[in-house]
Amino acid sequence: MDHLIPPHSEPQSLAIIPHPVLSKAAKQPYPGSRYGAEWNDDVQSEVSVLQYWRIVCRQKKTVFGAALVGLVLGFLVGIPMKPVYKARTSLEVLSFNDDFMNVKETNPVSANGNSSETSAEENQAKLLQSESLIHLVCSRLGYRRTNPDIQPDVAPSGWRAWMHLAAPVEMTERERLVSKASENLKVQVTARTHILEATTESSDRRLAADFLNTLAAEFIRESMEARWNATEKTGEWLRKEIEGARARLRSAEDDLQAYARQSGLIFSDDNSNVATEKLQNMQQVLLAATSDRIAKQSRFELLKASPADALPDLLTDEPSLRETSSKINDLRRQIAVFTASVYTPSYSKVKEAQAELVILQAAFARDRADILKRIEGNYREAVRKETLLADAYDSQVREVTGQSEKTIQYNILKRDVESSRQLYDNMLQQMKHAAIAAAVNVSNVRVVDKAEVPRRSISPNFTINSVLGLLAGIFVSVIVVIIRDQTDQSFRQPEDIKLWTDLPVLGTIPSAAVALKLQSRSRGNLPQQPALISLQHKPSLTAEAFRSTLASILFLTAKARSTKVLVFTSGNVADGKTTSITNIAIAAAEIGKRVLIIDADLRRPRIHEVFDLPNGCGLSTLLLLDEVSEKSLQALIQATEISGLHVLTAGPATESAGHLLYAPSLSALLRQVRDEYDLVLVDTPPMLNMPDARIVGALADAVVLIVRASQTDRATLLSARERFNEDQTNVLGTILNGWDPTRTPHEYNYYREYQHYLTASNGR
Repeated sequence: MDHLIPPHSEPQSLAIIPHPVLSKAAKQPYPGSRYGAEWNDDVQSEVSVLQYWRIVCRQKKTVFGAALVGLVLGFLVGIPMKPVYKARTSLEVLSFNDDFMNVKETNPVSANGNSSETSAEENQAKLLQSESLIHLVCSRLGYRRTNPDIQPDVAPSGWRAWMHLAAPVEMTERERLVSKASENLKVQVTARTHILEATTESSDRRLAADFLNTLAAEFIRESMEARWNATEKTGEWLRKEIEGARARLRSAEDDLQAYARQSGLIFSDDNSNVATEKLQNMQQVLLAATSDRIAKQSRFELLKASPADALPDLLTDEPSLRETSSKINDLRRQIAVFTASVYTPSYSKVKEAQAELVILQAAFARDRADILKRIEGNYREAVRKETLLADAYDSQVREVTGQSEKTIQYNILKRDVESSRQLYDNMLQQMKHAAIAAAVNVSNVRVVDKAEVPRRSISPNFTINSVLGLLAGIFVSVIVVIIRDQTDQSFRQPEDIKLWTDLPVLGTIPSAAVALKLQSRSRGNLPQQPALISLQHKPSLTAEAFRSTLASILFLTAKARSTKVLVFTSGNVADGKTTSITNIAIAAAEIGKRVLIIDADLRRPRIHEVFDLPNGCGLSTLLLLDEVSEKSLQALIQATEISGLHVLTAGPATESAGHLLYAPSLSALLRQVRDEYDLVLVDTPPMLNMPDARIVGALADAVVLIVRASQTDRATLLSARERFNEDQTNVLGTILNGWDPTRTPHEYNYYREYQHYLTASNGR
């Protein structure tokens, strides 16, 4: 029947949805090896959020129940609580105009400062919560708070006296409420505004509003009073300082006048000295004389050094000399014309012209000499004037230099007078401004919203309490579920086995309770014998799971034709070995396989009870023989009512069951049945406490480990895997028995729909 297995198909274990870290686990040694500890640490560190979500989904009923309990408790907690009311008021804090009436000039303290880290609103918020202000408000409301500077007396006796503690203060109900309201006072600054919001909480709604209104009124009153006191103190200080400034000004003026009379200094006005002005005037006259002398000297020297012919060009301001020079030039041209023509020097006209030329040249020489003398005289006069002015200037400089020290001292005294007068005038002006500012009694705080009596309580808030209880229930339940799941060492899902042992999962068998739940709507009922469910209830979820397991076994054994003898064992008792063997054998017989079941559990045999067969002789009988013949073997193998399925029962129970399995006849028996049957399934007891499974497994072709979901722990399965590895026994895979698909919602929905299909098919 090997042709029924599609060559391109794969075993069921490969179709299981992979675990997030299975890809890594498949490449790593299984945890039972010497690398197991390090590998386990890597796996633990890679637990994903998706795993936690699946854990919570599997335990959704627990989480829902805890959330419901938390919701109810959150609601019930608020019932005995006393209602608390919250009142609020808003204040606008405006900045004072420090330049009003120039008050800033006389106030050495700046309220706001220049720091960008502080603001007037923050300062006012702190002042609003000051101890002295709250003490005053409490006093107004009838509660005389204890002065914090006065230490309370130590209790005279009792445990308080032994621990040096103060005696308890007895308060009335009114005082207790006022004290509680003051403790609950909160002030917040609204960002980017000048608004302060003050709130308080109290079990007395009217007291909460009265407390805030009284606080705002007292705060405004104290602010105005502090401002007025500061202005008054400034005015008093200015009046005292003005008297002193007036006296200093009078004394400075007297000293200045006395020094001026003593030193003989004369000033034309408040800023100029007579000697200094005279020196400045003489300096200007001397500069003008020097300029005039230089101009005349330059003209004289230029005329004196120039030839006679060039003199008229230089003396442009002398018309007679220029006219004479012009006539001389005309005569010279006439003589040159006559000489160049036919006339001789003896000609009369030539002689007349020459005589006239001599007369003009003589007149030009006389005029030139007179002009030079006049210019020289002017030059000599300018030099003399400059000399005299220079001597007078030097004399005046000496006089002014002698008075400079006196003038310096005079200026010093004069500056003292001016500074004293300026200070006196400023202080007099500031005193007038301070008087006006003191008369303007204003506050920089304004009540925006007056505190009203609250209508509704803020506590207990049943909605918030219920939501918090709901969230707390969900949070606690999720934590408990996750911790319980993480501390649970048992296998619950097929991927857990693959993750921890690196062994393929041949099949997953649903638990009987889940199968009963899924089949509750079907026409048939569950069989009384679960070991025969594949026979008695074929169209069922459990039967199909065993058939799927058989397919996985056949896929894995298809490549090795000699793999026929399979030993079924487990780590614990009641893991479902017998049920798994019988149903797999029935499924194999249904597809035409010749199947033999060997009951090797010589201590607690059950196979004969399942198939209702006699157990007078069986495996123990054959093992007592020296040699197992084919005839004796066939005599003990019993046929069942299922075609193709045979059973070799365990035989009579014996105390030496462990010794019988060491008999050489066991190996011969397995060789004979391997040739006669397509599949031999051997049922053995749990292998951790008894060696039967290890002994038979060493002689068989492979071993199949049965794992009970939520019962078999990791240590048990890893120990079994390690022992078979030490024995060099081939472990074909595992079967997860008693699996609960409801822990995986999509798997449960699939099986539920599939079971409906099976039920409908059975009805047809």
